[in-house]
Amino acid sequence: MGSEARKPKFLCLHGFRTSGEILKKQVHKWPESVLEKLDLVFLDAPYPSQGKSDVEGIFDPPYYEWFQFNKEFSEYTNFNECLKYIEDYMIKHGPFDGLLGFSQGAILSAGLPGLQEEGVALTKVPKIKYLIIIGGAKFKAPAVAEKAYSSPIKCPSLHFLGEMDFLKPYGLELLETCVDPVVIHHPKGHTIPRLDEKGLEITLEFIQRIQNVLPEKEEKPQLNEELLAL
Repeated sequence: MGSEARKPKFLCLHGFRTSGEILKKQVHKWPESVLEKLDLVFLDAPYPSQGKSDVEGIFDPPYYEWFQFNKEFSEYTNFNECLKYIEDYMIKHGPFDGLLGFSQGAILSAGLPGLQEEGVALTKVPKIKYLIIIGGAKFKAPAVAEKAYSSPIKCPSLHFLGEMDFLKPYGLELLETCVDPVVIHHPKGHTIPRLDEKGLEITLEFIQRIQNVLPEKEEKPQLNEELLAL
């Protein structure tokens, strides 16, 4: 038992106006050979949906959103509160090795390492080391984007790009900011795809890479104690 490798722990951030439970159902389309290798924790966003959800009639409510934005996506509301909410959850339920995100959750997940590097988010938790990005893009609000992408995203990242996804051009833009991206192309739209043979192989290889360098014990955050000592 003692020699059994621990599973990489990912905090999973759902899409706009959906929920942690919905993302869990979507991700569980993946085969057990993938799911059994990951410790996935699903979090509901802090704000109840302030409008109609695209998944109404497909998945049951309640629905949540991480933050709000204007029509041009150039200004965000409740963004700092959202960052604090995620950090508080990571402190209580972490440490986490990485983030998995879909849609709005993927935009957040991909932007958080840069915000963490800049010292404007997740300052009280260990560094995010891995990303799984499904239907992602970059932040559009200039005030956030200039900090999130001021330097390249260095942590290894796995990206799912759908041929029919309206976000695909923006997902390709995001790839350009990543130092070490691995990409799975699928024929679907803005969704979490099932894994075909090639996609399964790439996903398992990515998890194996993480497993090879993962410390056997979880990295316990020491920052809180250091802060208390100040």
